[in-house]
Amino acid sequence: MMNNRVNQLRHAMSERNVQAMLVASPVNRRYLTGFTGSAGYVLVTEHDSILLTDFRYMTQAPAQAPDFQVVEHAPQVMDTVRELLTARSITKLGFEQEHVSYSSYTAYGEKLATIELVPVSGLVEGLRLYKDANEIELMQRAADLADAAFAHILPKIKPGITERELDLEMEFFMRSRGATSSSFDTIVASGERSALPHGVASSKVVQKNELITFDFGALLDGYCSDLTRTVATGELAPKLREIYDVVLEAQLHTLEHIRAGMTGREADALARDVITRHGYGEYFGHSTGHGLGMEVHESPRLSKLSDDVLKPGMVVTVEPGIYLPGLGGVRIEDDIVITDNGIRILTSSSKEFTIV
Repeated sequence: MMNNRVNQLRHAMSERNVQAMLVASPVNRRYLTGFTGSAGYVLVTEHDSILLTDFRYMTQAPAQAPDFQVVEHAPQVMDTVRELLTARSITKLGFEQEHVSYSSYTAYGEKLATIELVPVSGLVEGLRLYKDANEIELMQRAADLADAAFAHILPKIKPGITERELDLEMEFFMRSRGATSSSFDTIVASGERSALPHGVASSKVVQKNELITFDFGALLDGYCSDLTRTVATGELAPKLREIYDVVLEAQLHTLEHIRAGMTGREADALARDVITRHGYGEYFGHSTGHGLGMEVHESPRLSKLSDDVLKPGMVVTVEPGIYLPGLGGVRIEDDIVITDNGIRILTSSSKEFTIV
């Protein structure tokens, strides 16, 4: 598997006329090598795949990255990179422009003075767009864990508990079942705060007769899930019940019609047009979804500005929402895999209007 990823990277490098590629992103490093340590670089040339790391990982790295030559780098990493490139008569080095700070870039230039530095964008990320069967299985497990966490938290929601207490209970549940962490800072937003699309859990106390939006996920074996459900703690103002039904209609309509070959713009319109038709277009201010994988936000984008084309193997979220300031909001989200003949939905928590 890892060799295939390196071979794909070499093909992409050849298309960019890059002799060697230095990978600095921790996520991309893990994707290529399987190495989970906190420090290191990957150097890929036409014939070599090298993992550079420090003394702390000289036992771990060879075990996790058996397809790579593991090299303990010098105190100044670029000294070792220079030696490796010089020994191979390489004069042009690609680097990840999104993941290298300006100060690091200047340091590269000083240490690699005789080597041309070529800024490259999205080479490894382009490979990560398409999930293989093993990755999809890992993402299914992460989705299953998120579903289990939601089932676990439902009976614990009651007036008097704080959003942070609910967040902590979910975090403990997921981590006690194998998650490294949550995929991102968990959103637990109740009452008027449910109108905050990114209302991270606060000290607010849950009250009767209000909405609560839960947006969370599990980071499990290197892959993320991302699930959103909105529930009620009693009778709601008619407008809140109305927007729940509108968001659910938009989400279900999108799941029914989203397909490979669509652009992100076209997929976004599936949800946005439903919400706009009901008169709430101005209250849906974010995109309909985004790519998901080793990071919680990846390409492609399902937004009204996106020309990304959906293709089989991509995993994306579908998460329309309506947010009414001073009253409340609703978002409903699932994770899906784009397939040759439709989609596969990874998350399975009920979306029926629920009063807890």
